[in-house]
Amino acid sequence: MIKVITGVRRCGKSYLLFELYYEYLISQGIEDSKIITISLDNNTFAKQRNPNELAKYVEERINTVDQFFIFIDEIQFCKKIPNPDLEGEFITFYDVLNGFLQKKNLDIYITGSNSKMLSSDILTEFRGRGDEVRIFPLSFKEFYAAKGGDKHAALNEYMLFGGMPLVLNRPSPELKIAYLKQLFEETYFKDIIERKQIEREDILSNLTDCLSSSTGSLTNIHKLAATINSVQHNKKHSLVTDPTIKAYVDHLKDAFLFSEAKRYDVRGKKYFESQSKFYCIDHGLRNARLNMRQNEESHIMENVIYNDLIQRGCSVDVGVVESFTKDSEGKTVRVVREIDFVVNNGNNQCYIQSAFEMTTPEKQASELKPFSIINNSFKKIVITKNELMPWYDENGIYHVGLIDFLLRDETL
Repeated sequence: MIKVITGVRRCGKSYLLFELYYEYLISQGIEDSKIITISLDNNTFAKQRNPNELAKYVEERINTVDQFFIFIDEIQFCKKIPNPDLEGEFITFYDVLNGFLQKKNLDIYITGSNSKMLSSDILTEFRGRGDEVRIFPLSFKEFYAAKGGDKHAALNEYMLFGGMPLVLNRPSPELKIAYLKQLFEETYFKDIIERKQIEREDILSNLTDCLSSSTGSLTNIHKLAATINSVQHNKKHSLVTDPTIKAYVDHLKDAFLFSEAKRYDVRGKKYFESQSKFYCIDHGLRNARLNMRQNEESHIMENVIYNDLIQRGCSVDVGVVESFTKDSEGKTVRVVREIDFVVNNGNNQCYIQSAFEMTTPEKQASELKPFSIINNSFKKIVITKNELMPWYDENGIYHVGLIDFLLRDETL
């Protein structure tokens, strides 16, 4: 099987492969000459961005007898080229890798930073012989294992600067912020603009700001287009259309920068297509993108919880439940309430409310009301920022503090 290591750039894919796994193989007695490493984002390997040259490079370094390990970093840099033998056909890195698969003495590992090119095509292009290994920025549990010290101080730092690994090495807040900003401008945007041949860089930038600003809020393509057109109102550009915004949103999702959580009707067991929530793959990136100006802890906390759930391998939706009540005039009115996260983990399902604090009876009633409407036996969890011992209330709802939730896998 081809092992495809995916994730946003600079989250640690290359380190996992070229450092940790490489050292493991050496420790197991594998000779250095039997590990072939290729970094396609490095100009040293610019020639190998041609798939034919990539295949040639590997062929020249292997034989049919010994076991070889092939490491190819940032495979999306390998371009597709016209097939000289078939008009209208192309040769891509998929062809090269499928060729490698025919050789039983090759163990193949690739990394990539484009989800559409890789994860969505693994089953079809590799004909069921590829496994995706998804890498994320550091979870708080991983961050704290490296940081140590007071848990609350570590959480406050994590919520502000996020879990991109190299942020830990930056000695001051100013350098951490500068690094995160630079990732957007010098790495992520340049990759997307080059790969997708983006003409309106201003739209990509404004859209990223909109998605970052609306973390934890329902939105849709039409609303995003209207917001950007409002921003562009006095500029000499034509109005941006909904299809253009959808394409740009897809580019940001493909680059693993944002993840979409769809609205799910818990009772009707169906999805709503009209609105979704978008979460940044790393809340530190989100904060830096907004110049650290929109640091509402409730929104950041929601983003942290969402990412943590995804990192645990869960599928996550935004829950919607409706009920009917009487208004002041005695008329029956429909009330739609939201559950922050409907979480599926294997055969298990649970519901989670991210409640920064519940300091008043009114706030507590508002947060817990959707759980009473659902009226089923799946586990229901309320996460607050406050430090408290985990406990169950009289309705069977599990209350837990944010630190305990992030550090204890068994919460779900």
